[in-house]
Amino acid sequence: MTDNNDSIAYVRLKRLDLMQAFTTEPPPLDFVFPAMLTKTVGALVAQGGAGKSWLALELAIAVAGGPDLLNLGIEATGPVVYLPAEDPELALRHRLFAAGQHFDDVARERLASTLEIVPLMGRPVDLMMPEGAGAVERMADGKRLVILDTLRRFHSAEENSSSEMARLLGIMEDICERTGAAILFLHHTSKGASLNGGGDAQQASRGSSVLADNVRGGQFNLLGMTEAEARAHGINASDRRQFVRLTQAKINFGASILDMWFRRADGGILLPAEIERMDDGGRQAAKATTKPQRRDRTHG
Repeated sequence: MTDNNDSIAYVRLKRLDLMQAFTTEPPPLDFVFPAMLTKTVGALVAQGGAGKSWLALELAIAVAGGPDLLNLGIEATGPVVYLPAEDPELALRHRLFAAGQHFDDVARERLASTLEIVPLMGRPVDLMMPEGAGAVERMADGKRLVILDTLRRFHSAEENSSSEMARLLGIMEDICERTGAAILFLHHTSKGASLNGGGDAQQASRGSSVLADNVRGGQFNLLGMTEAEARAHGINASDRRQFVRLTQAKINFGASILDMWFRRADGGILLPAEIERMDDGGRQAAKATTKPQRRDRTHG
């Protein structure tokens, strides 16, 4: 997990039994949510204020067995730990209250036992240090999903260094391997991607390309609606900032889903948006679906 444990990590290495692999059908792939396998590290990338913390909270609620407010099609559930390190506890309580208005007491009671939220603002946890990595590993034990919000708050390394980001990613992957959990980290887009309209690209992620190229749990990007998209969907210019689009920028396993639109509701919660695409004459041309329709493709 860290330099001090390198020798221990090597002891755990074992050769894959090829004959068994050739002749024994493996169990089905287990996806935490579309295209993100258990025991992998994935990324959610967006510019500041886009709504990624809300999206992360709603993902945590769905994976923990609560309602799938995003309509992503979560098929299996389990315990989740969400580690928000940017927002004060009062802000988190406001979000939870707003979310709680969208489900009943049964769901609230279930989530109280399956969803752990540990506010870390002002309490730095550095994954590059053995004690920080150990703390996250202990919280991840027995969990299906761990969410780090945001990645910058969980390390002291240079984000533009490929070697340091590779080491950070390796630490997170080792936690996944040891605990069986998947880790989703939230990250910001680079200034260049934000300014040049490349927020939906795999390389929109800030810092070293290792954080995009080497994550095996895939990468989701969250983007605000542009003026051109507002015109295409017949949305008033004054309303476009209420809409955000979720796209899969990188997929390693399974089938991808079509882009999904969400609208900010009371309290900032993101809910699926039923919007129409307009043709050049201002008539309805096609409906923008918010259901997780999958494109069957194989990725490496």
